Amino acid sequence: MLDSLGLQGPAEAVYREMLREPGITTAEVAANLAMEERDVRRALDTLADLALIRRSWQDPSTLLPVNPEAGLKALLAKRQAEVARRQLEIEQIQAEAAQLVADYTSEFFFRHGQELERLTTIEAVRHRINDLVQNVEDETLAFAPGGPQTPENRAASRPLATSVLSRSVSMKTIYLDSIRNDPGSVEHAQWLVSMGAETRTAPYLPARMQILDRKAALLPLNPEDSSQGAVVVREPGIVTTLCAFFDTVWRTATPIAEVKPRSDEPFSPQNRQLLQLLAQGHTDEVAARKLGISLRTERRMISELSERLGAKSRFQLGQRATQTGLLDPS
Repeated sequence: MLDSLGLQGPAEAVYREMLREPGITTAEVAANLAMEERDVRRALDTLADLALIRRSWQDPSTLLPVNPEAGLKALLAKRQAEVARRQLEIEQIQAEAAQLVADYTSEFFFRHGQELERLTTIEAVRHRINDLVQNVEDETLAFAPGGPQTPENRAASRPLATSVLSRSVSMKTIYLDSIRNDPGSVEHAQWLVSMGAETRTAPYLPARMQILDRKAALLPLNPEDSSQGAVVVREPGIVTTLCAFFDTVWRTATPIAEVKPRSDEPFSPQNRQLLQLLAQGHTDEVAARKLGISLRTERRMISELSERLGAKSRFQLGQRATQTGLLDPS
């Protein structure tokens, strides 16, 4: 139960035994738990690293357990700080990756690159996706922003997904957290899982992306409007970077089969991402689209954030968000 805080197996058992009998010796712990003394000593080293035991003031040779309320609270605070740091790192990687995509698909590369294929119509994009996916051998990786999927899109994607998964190809897709509020989208994601795919959700995705066999990537020409076409990238350096970006987001995304965990932090990753988007100058409409939520929901979130931060205006909201560390100061 306490594994995520670093308190695992023997260490937890030894800590509980010390709580039952403060001042107990290493030999007594080993006897009570039927453990080797060397294993008990290793567990004590772990507990010392976690600051869950201390030496007695009267007898420094005696180890005593730290009150679990204080000790575990400190561990939890440390864990929460690590989660917040990782979330910030992911947000920074997302921004850098989005810029990388924009730079790489600029006019210079279209003019000089040899590993690009530009598709300027939706029909061309659909045909190319079909060709690429039909020939995939090992895996497909995809970002699927845009929030809840329409019934038409879900129905259209099933035959292709069935064909891919029937060949034992690994399929990983990351949707926005907002699809969890749409029963049809959740049912579709769960259907993919039942067919052998893996699906997860994240609070924010910078752009639509599909990677095939870690050799080619399909990206929108305009991340803000995928209807303008796409580009197929096969340049190894760029594809490798995009794969690393996908893997980073995947590790922190939540499997669709799991309930989105409640955070003890007062502000969720989606709250933080909304503040970041507003700080970058995006309109309410763009911010809502990027988060895959309705404009009404986005404005409700802003009202709630303003109330919680005591902000009377959008400008003051940005100030308060920066002061409280909700925005990356860089």
